[in-house]
Amino acid sequence: MEQARTALAERIAERRRGDGDPRALVGEMRRSVLLVPVADGVLWSARSGGLRWICAFTDEKAVARFALHHGSGDRPLEYAALLGARIVDEIVPSLGEPTGLAVDIATEDGSMFFPPVTGIVPDAVAVDAGREGEGDGHGR
Repeated sequence: MEQARTALAERIAERRRGDGDPRALVGEMRRSVLLVPVADGVLWSARSGGLRWICAFTDEKAVARFALHHGSGDRPLEYAALLGARIVDEIVPSLGEPTGLAVDIATEDGSMFFPPVTGIVPDAVAVDAGREGEGDGHGR
């Protein structure tokens, strides 16, 4: 029997189909326990597009898919179970560089990226903070 998707995985699927409310997706991410691989005591992250991305997964099956490509051979892949809100509210600001959250990156047609922007991470570390009105054609 196939394992039911987590609530966050369901919300991600909705958004990828063009349905659902983006705010509900962010809220579900914040409420969800995410599994983040740990290597040498550090949360696994990757760099892409000029940003650092903490890689997290909605369930153990998603972590296993990731481990097939990035695992350490015969050693099991260790991971930490962290609340999404803790990742974006505490861990991201502590890193000292623009960092987003990448969820289920090894799941074909099931990944979602939460960039370091207002409404997702604290304003103090959001890359778009303080830019209200930019590009709105009203000038200053």
